[in-house]
Amino acid sequence: MNKCPFLKIQFVLTALCLSALLLTNSGCNRKKHEKEETKYLVTSPLKTDQNLMRSYVAQINAHQHIELRAFERGYLQNILVDEGQLVKKGEKIFELMPAIKKAEFNKAKAEVDLAEIEYKNAQSLARKKVVSKNEVALSKARYDKVVADLDLAKLRLDFTEIKAPFDGLIVRFKVRLGSLLEEGELLSTLSDNSTVWVYFNVSESDYLDIKTGENGASTLPVHLKMANGKMFKFEGKIDTIEADFNNETGNIAFRASFPNPEGLLRHGETGSVEVPFPVKGALVIPQKSTFEILDKKFVYILDENYKVKSHEITIADELPHLYIVSSGLKETDKIILDGIGKVELGQKISPDYQDPKKVISTLNLPAE
Repeated sequence: MNKCPFLKIQFVLTALCLSALLLTNSGCNRKKHEKEETKYLVTSPLKTDQNLMRSYVAQINAHQHIELRAFERGYLQNILVDEGQLVKKGEKIFELMPAIKKAEFNKAKAEVDLAEIEYKNAQSLARKKVVSKNEVALSKARYDKVVADLDLAKLRLDFTEIKAPFDGLIVRFKVRLGSLLEEGELLSTLSDNSTVWVYFNVSESDYLDIKTGENGASTLPVHLKMANGKMFKFEGKIDTIEADFNNETGNIAFRASFPNPEGLLRHGETGSVEVPFPVKGALVIPQKSTFEILDKKFVYILDENYKVKSHEITIADELPHLYIVSSGLKETDKIILDGIGKVELGQKISPDYQDPKKVISTLNLPAE
């Protein structure tokens, strides 16, 4: 049997395999070379002073918010304002039926006039030695009594009119015209929200940071984020801190006051207070330069030969688009900023270094 054709075929197949293997190795070498030659954006951590903003759930109260109640029992004869209306100090809001109280006042006034005449007559007779000094003293006592009764009748008549003790907004009415009111019955509430008091609870550690800061709590500016997510345009300040910590929550209550000249904020609203915490010499890096493995943060850094290594870092706090690093990095380290999903450990790269100040000033993307 002639084996030559089979030998020829075997030779051809062997040659093809060797060619394919050479081509594959050549392609791998080219890819490796291309990977080594790829440029990546590189920067360094930046040490700078920062303000951390911490947010606390807040309750908004008008700085004056009172209940308006009936002083006397009687029918509600007039409602002189509307719900939600701004009233001025001294303005009449409600009027209870005053006819009876007015009659009592007129009766008391007439008795005062009569007693005054009798007292003056007794004085005149005493000067003529007609009546004794005791008669004059009794007349004076009767006069003083009816004057006191007149004052009481005047007070009860005044109680039929309920007036605003300060400028404020009338809240919803609790009664309607013609209602028979009992003494002390709630009619409405009056709210002065020209300044609002905002209450929020602070943890013990944050309390200590605030109190031991450079300027303390009294001069620390605070900002209010409203329920719609927008910032209230006026800045507030911390007025007071409650005396004791809550043993159940470990928090302490703060009160901040905000000017409210436009009347935007109302009693009972909610929001969140943002308080700045100054941090001196914070080491910051862009969030997008980090990656996460099993809830731990890492960055890629370059060694002296421009080879890629990974470093675990500890995040102290978070800023918009930035992390404050407490450990794992130095100012002199070179970290890969872009393309961290493409590089490999041990890979040698060609770095395109950018100044960290420039990187941070133009940063507008969240972490990948």
